[in-house]
Amino acid sequence: MPHPDPKPALAPQEHLQPAQRVARVQPFIVMDVMNQAAAIERAGGSVVHMEVGQPSAPTPGSIRAAAARALDHGRIGYTQALGTDSLRSRIARHYRDAYGVDVAAERVVVTTGSSGGFILAFLACFQPGARIAITAPGYPAYRNILIALGFEPVAIEVGPETRFALTPELIARAHRDKPLAGVLTMSPANPTGVVMAPDAIAAVAAECRRLGLWYISDEIYHGLTYDQPATTALSADPDAIIVNSFSKYYCMTGWRVGWLIVPQRLVRTIERLQQNLSISVPYLSQVAGEAAFEATAECEVIKAGYAENRAYLLKALPEIGLGDFLPVDGAFYIYCDMGRYSNDSMAFCRDILNEAGVAITPGLDFDESRGARTVRLSFAGSLAECEDAVSRLGGWLKRR
Repeated sequence: MPHPDPKPALAPQEHLQPAQRVARVQPFIVMDVMNQAAAIERAGGSVVHMEVGQPSAPTPGSIRAAAARALDHGRIGYTQALGTDSLRSRIARHYRDAYGVDVAAERVVVTTGSSGGFILAFLACFQPGARIAITAPGYPAYRNILIALGFEPVAIEVGPETRFALTPELIARAHRDKPLAGVLTMSPANPTGVVMAPDAIAAVAAECRRLGLWYISDEIYHGLTYDQPATTALSADPDAIIVNSFSKYYCMTGWRVGWLIVPQRLVRTIERLQQNLSISVPYLSQVAGEAAFEATAECEVIKAGYAENRAYLLKALPEIGLGDFLPVDGAFYIYCDMGRYSNDSMAFCRDILNEAGVAITPGLDFDESRGARTVRLSFAGSLAECEDAVSRLGGWLKRR
């Protein structure tokens, strides 16, 4: 009996390559550092984690209990694309309570974390090739999301003369060089920790309005300030697009739930995008998000721990030779100049991880032109972890 013919060999597909536009998307270096630290731990090593901007405290118990009750109830299904009515209304109420700003619940969009919010906002506001101003140093995902979506990030270098924040003059200069379509600010900022004063936010908002630019304000670290409260851009401009999330203050990074506040004219556009890109945000996360607004007492206890860590590090880091850092007004980061030791932050952080067992993030993640001499340390862990990290770092620096 004849054997059946063998299956024909598949044609080689090596010519099929990733899309060229994503070739410029750089790794999120902090995630690579986290992977390297995990490999050391799997091999039995000890690592103090100061690399990832993630609270080490668990999600407050009242939030978890609300999600558990919803899970016990049974059916976990889709919600409206813009989010549940009750959560949108609760977020709107938060703006009245926290900032004295009236926001219609219809302008609230529930998103899959702030990351999902950026994707929706960028796609809704900008034409292909649009130029959007961001800061350097700044959060690297802005740059990489914009590139992946076919937009052009315009990194504007900021320094001590502007307290590491954008100003109307810097925006106007960049717009004269080549027209911008939008401006993105963050306060409190990652990696710098800088909080923009209310008049600084108002000045940026006014300049964006004068130039006809979209103004997007990332407010994910609101609630985490130490000397002065943060101001929402809505206080200065009701048309500002606000991006926020439950991740940081409420210790809900893994729940992947956040929100946008957008002008009414964008709501239907964003709704269509959300319907097709993700259908809806996970129901359990929305239940948890709504409960989070009632967990302030628990969150303030956690924040008090960050304040204690901050006070310790502001004193201890200069004592081991790492005293040149930016203002630490908010968030839970210290952005430090280590140029006296190295002009290669990638190698510096790699050596610290491998030889001292402390995971920190190279400044090149946040500033492509000047980040070779800076590093970011997160103090979102415990005081004991901060003390251990300083002991290890101090001993390692002495041995250099």
